[in-house]
Amino acid sequence: MSTFILSVVVIALHGLPCLCAPPPLMSRPTSGPLMSSNFPDPAFIEVDGIYYAFSTQSGGANVPMASSKDMQSMDLLVDAQGRLQDAMPTLPPWTPKDNPAIWAPDVIQLKNDLFVLYFSAISNISESQHCIGAATSQHVTGPYTPADAPFPCPLADGGAIDPAGFVDVDGSVYVTYKVDGNSLGGSGPCGNAEGTHDTPIKLQQVSADNGSTPIGDPIPILHRGEDDGPLIEAPSLVRSADGTYVLFFSSNCYKTEFYDTSYATSRSITGPYSKASEPLLKTGVEGLLSPGGTDVSVDGSTIVFHADEKPSDASVRQIYARAIQIDGTSVNLA
Repeated sequence: MSTFILSVVVIALHGLPCLCAPPPLMSRPTSGPLMSSNFPDPAFIEVDGIYYAFSTQSGGANVPMASSKDMQSMDLLVDAQGRLQDAMPTLPPWTPKDNPAIWAPDVIQLKNDLFVLYFSAISNISESQHCIGAATSQHVTGPYTPADAPFPCPLADGGAIDPAGFVDVDGSVYVTYKVDGNSLGGSGPCGNAEGTHDTPIKLQQVSADNGSTPIGDPIPILHRGEDDGPLIEAPSLVRSADGTYVLFFSSNCYKTEFYDTSYATSRSITGPYSKASEPLLKTGVEGLLSPGGTDVSVDGSTIVFHADEKPSDASVRQIYARAIQIDGTSVNLA
């Protein structure tokens, strides 16, 4: 990803966090971005009444962060010198230090209160492909310490990107991710226009103690179809109140107007998942441009995603939030 100069606002965090319930998220139409800065592939988490967001590498930070009290607007987190605060300033040994290309991070909090940051980064073995890593911290804003080895790292299949953690109701922990088959080549702006390579979404159970030690083998839970273009990616999983698992994902190339946010549902976390007949968000819905890279809140009431500032121009992807309603196997804008 390219590096961009970002406008930043200094955030001062005082004292210990309160133990109060999180403020309710207001239902808001997608009337505009939460902030004007470039903040692609956003993920968010609520901790002690504050919402924290994390994005793809930009502005000199491996993992930029922002915060909000109400998800009506957001401010970038910066240090005392006005530089972007970096959730993971130290890189793992398996990625090049000069160009790690940290993409699409996600943060979850385990039952033992440990925070785990999942991310993808270029591999030292193949600098055109990514592997997925995990890093941990006792604090939501870090600094996160990455593990010495990646997981998973299926380089023969194109690598892996877009990890997202999920804690189920029984406390078991999973990571969904995309096998980046389109990195293996093909025509088109994101490759694989011919559909030669598979880009499945996979599910990996991990240890509930550290969020990263694999339990068993990864399971493919969603595959690209004819309507998905060259790829599916950016998975984010939630379990609704009635026990339905809803898997949000994006289809098509993020550099085009066809990039979207779709979803699939299942009564079992391991699938099979059935795709909705229409995307939840696509270009033109509420004036959005190429809306994707979606992350869903733990309670399934809100999504964050990025959308292009200009048509089919991914150089600035701004963060948006939208209230949703899950009703059985249907998801609607609330």
